[in-house]
Amino acid sequence: ESEKGQSAQGKPFYFLRSSIFCPDGKIYGNLIILGLVILYTTYIIYCIQNNTKKQSHIQGEGDMVKHLGLKAYGKINLGLDVLRRREDGYHEVRMIMQTVGLYDRIDLVSQEQPGIRVETNLYYLPNNENNLVYQAAKLLMDEFGVKKGISIKLKKFIPVAAGMAGGSSDAAAVLFGVNKMFGLGLTLRQLMERGVKIGADVPYCIMRGTALSEGIGEILTPLPPMPQCQVLIAKPGISVSTKFVYENLHANDLKPEQHPDIDSMARAIGEGDIYKTASYLGNVLETVTVPAYPVIAQIKDMMMDMGAIGSLMSGSGPTVFGLFTNPRAAAAAYEKMRYGEGVKVARQVYLTNFYNRKE
Repeated sequence: ESEKGQSAQGKPFYFLRSSIFCPDGKIYGNLIILGLVILYTTYIIYCIQNNTKKQSHIQGEGDMVKHLGLKAYGKINLGLDVLRRREDGYHEVRMIMQTVGLYDRIDLVSQEQPGIRVETNLYYLPNNENNLVYQAAKLLMDEFGVKKGISIKLKKFIPVAAGMAGGSSDAAAVLFGVNKMFGLGLTLRQLMERGVKIGADVPYCIMRGTALSEGIGEILTPLPPMPQCQVLIAKPGISVSTKFVYENLHANDLKPEQHPDIDSMARAIGEGDIYKTASYLGNVLETVTVPAYPVIAQIKDMMMDMGAIGSLMSGSGPTVFGLFTNPRAAAAAYEKMRYGEGVKVARQVYLTNFYNRKE
């Protein structure tokens, strides 16, 4: 059906209703009109989409993101082996890393005044270039010539200097945040390549999840996510120098049985067998720390007695973790470690679980 009208020149034309046919049966005029309408509509949609993309790009470059709240997750080492001491002084390692649900909070606020300002909830942490979050922000802002300033407020929950990569994770979060806030356009892989300049654990803390770490810690291979369980974390009231641990390791003199079986652990993770994985827990650095700090072994024994399927020191210590598959046993162990006899050996206690990478 169609309705006859008058054009500007006074000639009749047809408006299309429910049919594309003109009253006289000729289709071509209405098809041309329909085609022009479709082309015009397509052009309008294209212009709207293109303008949206331009505005989005301009917002990124113009620092339209004023505030970002971030979580910096800690890690534990399910397996840590040191293969040898290299000629350059670094140690070649093979580790299986796992992110846990314990995290620090970081607030980034962009500012018109140039510079980097750092605040923390712990008085003894530096608020200058000696803090890894400062170094992370400066690294990207210098490279990309960011003229504006940034305020970094760091609230720590991950134990400090405890073998859980708290500082590295904070730096990783700031790299991610600065990239997003100022629209730098870096991929996660590109952030990881820059992160290693700050610390060997930073690339992993950007990637997160379950991973095999090799080299000095910068060569990463993602592994299937660990089966979920409860993780009890306890840090004794001591500090352990990473430098002390590695200087006293004598990696080249270790016996074969002192090396954890990283390959078997990786296979167990691939099979999704939490019990088999726990049977391969091992940290070669315990050969140094346990004799020097017996409290580490005490905490491990307590966790096993309370129902853990495995317990280990994380990193260079002194933090110890225990894996629990029974939530009630984990909760009871937390209460005992936090408020019971565990207060004699542990200063900080947390109950969390694994944090697996979102695909």
